[in-house]
Amino acid sequence: MNAATMPSADTPAAKLAFQLYVAIGIAVFLLMMVAGAVFRAAQAAWLPVPPSFGYELMTLHGAGMVGVSGLAGAAVMWYFLRRYVKLSTGMFVAMLALSLVGVVMILGAIGIGRFAGAWTFLYPLPAKSMGTWGAHAAGAFVGGLVFIGVGFLLFYLDCAVALIRRYGSLAKALGLDQLFGSRPLDTSLPPTVVASTMVVIINVLGILAGAVVLVMSLVAIYVPGVAFDALLMKNLIFFFGHVFINATIYMAVIGVYEIVPRYTGRPWTISRPFLASWAAVTLIVMAVYPHHLLMDYVMPAWMVVTGQVLSYLSGIPVLLVTAYGALVNIHRSGLEWDLPLRLIIFSLFGWAAGVIPAIMDGVIRVNLVMHNTQWVPGHFHFYLLLGLVPMLLGTMLYACTRDGWFETALDRAVFWTYGVAGVVFCGVFLASGWQGVPRRFAVHDAAWQGYAQFGTIAGVLVVVTALVLGVRLLARLPRASLTA
Repeated sequence: MNAATMPSADTPAAKLAFQLYVAIGIAVFLLMMVAGAVFRAAQAAWLPVPPSFGYELMTLHGAGMVGVSGLAGAAVMWYFLRRYVKLSTGMFVAMLALSLVGVVMILGAIGIGRFAGAWTFLYPLPAKSMGTWGAHAAGAFVGGLVFIGVGFLLFYLDCAVALIRRYGSLAKALGLDQLFGSRPLDTSLPPTVVASTMVVIINVLGILAGAVVLVMSLVAIYVPGVAFDALLMKNLIFFFGHVFINATIYMAVIGVYEIVPRYTGRPWTISRPFLASWAAVTLIVMAVYPHHLLMDYVMPAWMVVTGQVLSYLSGIPVLLVTAYGALVNIHRSGLEWDLPLRLIIFSLFGWAAGVIPAIMDGVIRVNLVMHNTQWVPGHFHFYLLLGLVPMLLGTMLYACTRDGWFETALDRAVFWTYGVAGVVFCGVFLASGWQGVPRRFAVHDAAWQGYAQFGTIAGVLVVVTALVLGVRLLARLPRASLTA
């Protein structure tokens, strides 16, 4: 243990909490993948799914994937950050417990109440279903999101308190005093602390904005006579949603900083470009969300322009220092490749490639044509399916590999099948969007079904390989350790 570390206690309760997160995360990821594949098969006209049920599947898939991505990313952040600051296992468990309450409410809203308003719950849709679902179904869905948000907020506040106690302030934990002040560069400041601080800052603000709009949505559902400004509601929703889903990969990337050096035997030390990148993205990720509202002509022009310009930069600084740092760390290190490391390095490709169609969609003239097409699902599936998920799987497999990973031919086959099928699956979305196939349609015209059919085949391969990886992880879960 060096001077930078101050690990929390490795108690049986802490280990059990981490194992619960991994087990529940794997189960939910697989179930949501199945829901997505069924929805895609319905679009391909291969499954006789009623359109109303299709939209329920779409809502379940979206809300489930966003939620479990946040939980899994938080588990990675907690797993490594607790080596440097004292975190509360109780708060970590409370986040999971509150999230599970929220999940039950959301499942009831969709499965019993037939709520199908998508995970973005855009105002005034939850309260105006034209008889498709009732007020209690909408209230249960929105209320479930409130419970999940409260759980995450408690976790991030615990992290914030621990960081301030250890480093004096969030600014110092982010390295701003070294970047802008006279203090010399302290290379002992862990990248994990810098990344975690950034996530705490953006997600506390994002969740607070989400809490405001969720409460307003509940008021709109149960007090129909009260009306809110629709543009304000949409801004709050997309600020909250954009920050939250982007934070998932900023939490997961901590695994890259911690694990790659353990394979190469070389430390991952910070630099001023590293600190500058994380400081810049802290601001960019909160200011870029107007690129979701480029088609809302009543948006202030300066916000739209800001959203477009920052779309060119969002994610790039951290991605560059991370990808470059990983390649430099690996170069001529003589490391031995195995499944966890393959997944982690592959995830950098998925992250980088997924950013490109997002940047393109952030151009106003392109957005005008492409935003309501399957180009957008192509972007975020690339970013999440090929970026976030392999990053999470690789990190969790590493955490469960205390006696060495003995890679088999099955491991290599599953890895390559997942990668190729995933690229094809996302590529079909992008190609569909290029041809103008609309997003969020449960029923596809005959001219569109070929894309959906090809995508369904690739999606089934992704689900099968993800199932194999998930089983491999669960089989080793009892070996999980909270120590390096």
